[in-house]
Amino acid sequence: MSKILIAISFVLMFSAAAPQASAAVSGAAVGILKIPSNDSLAHCIPRCGDVDIPYPFGIGPGCFRQGFDLTCNHSTKHPRLFLGSSTLQVTDIDIYSGVVSTPIIYKLTTMSGTNTYDIIWKAPAKGITLTRDNTLYVAGCDLDVTMFKYGTRNMVGSCMTRCAGKKAPTGEPCFGKGCCLIPFASDLPGFHANLVSINTTATQSDWFHPGIMALVSRDPYSYSYNTTDLFSSWTNASIIDDASLRLAIMDQPSCVSAQLKNKSYACSNGSSCRDSSYGGYQCDCSSYSGGNPYILDGCMRQEDYNPKPKEHCPASCGPITVPFPFGLQEGCFANQKFHLNCTYDNLTLSFSEGAQYYVTNLSVEDGTLTVSNMVNGHNEKEEILIYTQNGYVFEDPMEDEFYFSMESDNHLIKWAVANLTCHIAMQKGTMYACRSSYSYCLNVTYGEIFMGYRCKCSSGFQGNPYVNDGCRGIATGFGCGLGSIVIAVCVVVFTKKWKKGMQKRIRKEYFKKNHGLLLQQMISDESATNKTNIFSLEELEKATNNFDATRVLGHGGHGTVYKGILSDQRVVAIKKSKIVEQIETDQFINEVVILSQIIHRNVVKLFGCCLESEVPLLVYEFISNGTLHDLLHNDISGQCLLSWDDRVRIALEAAGALAYLHSAAAIPIFHRDVKSSNILMDSNFTTKVSDFGASRSLSLDETHVVTIVQGTFGYLDPEYYHTGQLTEKSDVYSFGVILVELLTRKKPIFINDQGAKQNLSQYFVEGLQEGAIMEIMDPQVVKEANPEEIDDICSLTEACLRLRRRDRPTMKEVDMRLQFLRTKRLRKCKTLTAIDEDIGHFLCPKVSNSGAQMNVANAGNLTSKGISSCYSLEQELASSVTLPR
Repeated sequence: MSKILIAISFVLMFSAAAPQASAAVSGAAVGILKIPSNDSLAHCIPRCGDVDIPYPFGIGPGCFRQGFDLTCNHSTKHPRLFLGSSTLQVTDIDIYSGVVSTPIIYKLTTMSGTNTYDIIWKAPAKGITLTRDNTLYVAGCDLDVTMFKYGTRNMVGSCMTRCAGKKAPTGEPCFGKGCCLIPFASDLPGFHANLVSINTTATQSDWFHPGIMALVSRDPYSYSYNTTDLFSSWTNASIIDDASLRLAIMDQPSCVSAQLKNKSYACSNGSSCRDSSYGGYQCDCSSYSGGNPYILDGCMRQEDYNPKPKEHCPASCGPITVPFPFGLQEGCFANQKFHLNCTYDNLTLSFSEGAQYYVTNLSVEDGTLTVSNMVNGHNEKEEILIYTQNGYVFEDPMEDEFYFSMESDNHLIKWAVANLTCHIAMQKGTMYACRSSYSYCLNVTYGEIFMGYRCKCSSGFQGNPYVNDGCRGIATGFGCGLGSIVIAVCVVVFTKKWKKGMQKRIRKEYFKKNHGLLLQQMISDESATNKTNIFSLEELEKATNNFDATRVLGHGGHGTVYKGILSDQRVVAIKKSKIVEQIETDQFINEVVILSQIIHRNVVKLFGCCLESEVPLLVYEFISNGTLHDLLHNDISGQCLLSWDDRVRIALEAAGALAYLHSAAAIPIFHRDVKSSNILMDSNFTTKVSDFGASRSLSLDETHVVTIVQGTFGYLDPEYYHTGQLTEKSDVYSFGVILVELLTRKKPIFINDQGAKQNLSQYFVEGLQEGAIMEIMDPQVVKEANPEEIDDICSLTEACLRLRRRDRPTMKEVDMRLQFLRTKRLRKCKTLTAIDEDIGHFLCPKVSNSGAQMNVANAGNLTSKGISSCYSLEQELASSVTLPR
């Protein structure tokens, strides 16, 4: 027996099942649900061992925010800090980033032979996530590790370690020689790691100990290794960083809803709020150099607000009245941001970065400034974008956070007194801005952005709420009643226009976020016949009945696919991404650009895309008969078997498509995720290569590209995995695995006769080397193919699966060898003059496949195309000329 140590960078010990990790965090009943002051927290314990405890974390009643209670364990020589009543040890708290550090170690004992272990880590409470900064690091011999997001089959990544008696170079990072790594792409609420220990080749005298796995939050390449004893190097806690956990405030689901609950809102004055990945929110002092955003006045103080202007201040500039808090002279404005300049009767507003605007109107009632073109500006009519600074939402063509729709040359700037909530502002005493007796405080937002507060006269009063007695009563009675009716009518009309405009503005935001302008530019040069369309969201909603669940065709690695019917009655498949992250958006744009350049009969055709929704949408041709994976591996007992001719044809069509991508397209394209589930079958059972979300294109002078390793476990090119260098030979290896699937009808990772998981490509190569290839073939292949044909295609498959990519053929060579193989078989057949029903056995006529049934007519079409029959060589060549390759 040998031991495997799995350290997930948190210093507490778990069993393999880690039942303690599910313990609930205690103390929620006595947690604080308001913003405390430093004075109210003076009695709280500030430190446990060598770990400082900043609020919202704390020990004991009145010392922590709900969900952030800690426990200090004094039973050991050095006190240790734990999260609530769980066994998660806290070794550091970074209040500025909202991250805590904590180590986790798992211990496993493995037996000889092949064994499988499941390691599960689940957050002890909602709102706790592993950050994307973490990396899973595995050291040992002959280990296969696959990591999934907890509770799903969404794979985070996979890696393999192999030793074979070799020693890794001193101080160099590993690439599968004795160790490997799985980086996180996003925050995770937990994970499920599947570890397979294969028959270990290392002995106790070898350099490598049987195994160790760790989750670390710093660059794993920065670790150095002890070349005489790897195990002792990795179990030395001094060289392993702790992993990072992010804790969110969970009493409200988001910043927007939390800001509406003023009494329980956690972010103090001067701080900002950001939503967390899996619900809840966090606060930070991002606009300041430091401080604690969860304590009253915890962030550095803003410039003081002076509510009392000096006497005899200038009240106007030219025709424009300048009311307080704005002013033209020192002592006449509340603070520096309200300082305006008057030059030759022109009123101007300046910002810290040097931008100046002409002010044409100023309203304390609405909290707005109207400005015209920029002083010394170059283009008065260029598109203006909105962003926030010092309590303003203002326009600057250099920023790009929010679009603002202009209807004239005048632009509206929204402002607030200070970045404080009304609840906090009213506690400021002499610095509170609402001075009139008949005024009230109003929280100001722009969309979902909280700006601060401003003042407004109470109902029935008008004037300036920022000065004493500034709000005066107005006429009542009939005039007010009539005015109310007019206002009500205006409100109804305005609301309808506002909703329509808001919807349009939101869709415009999403269009920009999804790189719509860039995509339009990239596909603008396409010919009219092959034009990639950009569909509106409204059209696709109609096509899918508002994305009804009954229209779902399937769920892929990046999203859900719906069946839709466009207004021109075309049936399409609409792919809707499920993760709203930048990397997913980039993959979406990548797939659109690549597919728009490809015109080939064996590549799925892209009709267009939609960019007006939060998640991007792809619209491509509807493929009705499922995938090659379905045909080979689903419900084998209930289906007729694929004929040998069918398998050769499918392999040839897929190879031709990949060869086209590599060498015949305008620019070389590497698919990077070639697998049987990405080989689709249309209504005539013609092969269609799909899913280009992970593909990469190269300039003509490039031979390879260095990328983050992507692909599917079982199909992944070993040399690409170890080096990160993607070449056309990486697709060749993956295609070789598909050839083995066609020959053996086994999955890339299958359960062997001993009940253990086994790699299909390794299984095939070993069978070939041992001369037992006929024993592992699918019986249908042995029955229909002659030995010479099996030898030819096995020889080609073995060449594709060679470990060194320089020894593999190109995809064009694979295509030509498959064409030669099929041509030899066709020459042995006589030209058919009629359809023989006995040979039309591609699939049983009544078998359902991925929601589409193949009827007798379809079977006839297949036979007429030569799927289970033979043509003369002349017919074969003639048919291939009519279709583009």
